[in-house]
Amino acid sequence: MSQWPTVPLGEVITHRKEFIQINELETYKRCRVQLHAQGVVLRDQVAGTEIKTKKQQVCRAEEFLVAEIDAKLGGYGIVPPDLEGAIVSSHYFLFGINEDKIDRRFLGYYVRTPAFHKQVAAQGSTNYAAIRPSHVLSYSIPLPTLTEQRRLVERIDALATKIEEAKGLRCKASHATGWLVETALDSIFEKAAANQRWPRVPLRDAATINRGKFAHRPRNEPRFYGGDIPFIQIGEISASRQYIRQFSQTLNEQGLHISRKFPKGTVVIAITGATIGVTGILDFDSCFPDSIVGIQPKQGVSTSEYIYWAVEYEKHKALSQATQTTQPNINLQKLDSLTIPLPTEVDQRKFVEHIGTIRSKSDALKDHQREIQTELNAMLPAILDRAFRGEL
Repeated sequence: MSQWPTVPLGEVITHRKEFIQINELETYKRCRVQLHAQGVVLRDQVAGTEIKTKKQQVCRAEEFLVAEIDAKLGGYGIVPPDLEGAIVSSHYFLFGINEDKIDRRFLGYYVRTPAFHKQVAAQGSTNYAAIRPSHVLSYSIPLPTLTEQRRLVERIDALATKIEEAKGLRCKASHATGWLVETALDSIFEKAAANQRWPRVPLRDAATINRGKFAHRPRNEPRFYGGDIPFIQIGEISASRQYIRQFSQTLNEQGLHISRKFPKGTVVIAITGATIGVTGILDFDSCFPDSIVGIQPKQGVSTSEYIYWAVEYEKHKALSQATQTTQPNINLQKLDSLTIPLPTEVDQRKFVEHIGTIRSKSDALKDHQREIQTELNAMLPAILDRAFRGEL
């Protein structure tokens, strides 16, 4: 356990409360604190005319900035040099740091520890989230000599740099993993095209294509909802990993009467909206709105899984020809005439099995990388905990 003396923050920082009058002819940088002690960042740059409250505080680089309301959620940090002169409202507190007593980097690391956050979270009643400057000044901090502070900061910096390097390598590996399936698709389809092994046919020759047939929203037409007929929306396609196994809405028989039900195994694609082009396979019979198209493989000609991958590979052509309005749309005729390679059903099944194996390996790698990311994210807090217990 650390033998360092513990002192109130008020011995090393000073509350500074100075306001300026906003000039409507000038432009100002505004900053904000991120939650969970993730630092101070630029919020925006605005003209003085856009700032409603004309009395603001001006930040100085390397001051300690605390959010009155968000402090208990880790809303505090050191002002970086590039935010010198940025403004904040009266709902923030600024504290000058006495660097004759404490290294600002030492303070910057300490406020990221659970020990400091516990002090902030425990302040005052649970019904009142805000804190006051006097609370901040009363928080305690271990205070070794400046020489020891700097030694500790250099040690933490070195370890933090290694952690960031490891995160960078993990990020590159993650990007590479994300390309595995796409690279495999490119290789297979390009090789088939070069050998002229698989004929290209319009999508309509391999599948039946129909648009969803329901445009009523629950808030406008509640009488159609609440039955036992699944009704998917684009969000369910986006959230799926190929197979759509969840739905957030249902229709009743009255809703079904003005809709169209598609069978399990239908390939669906969003033809409008922000996530235009997202694709999935229904794992249950379902209805859906007219912003989604259902592609039903023709029996004896194609399979659901093969159509899914072929559309995934070729859909960029339909997307490139999407109508560029306020909300882009894939023209149904363009989708209908989209050409895809069409091997025999035997070859389709071999293809799907091969791509499925690659995707399973890719998913396993992604899961492993997420575990590594979690471990890397936990390393710096663990290092800080040891450091401020005098064990580093």
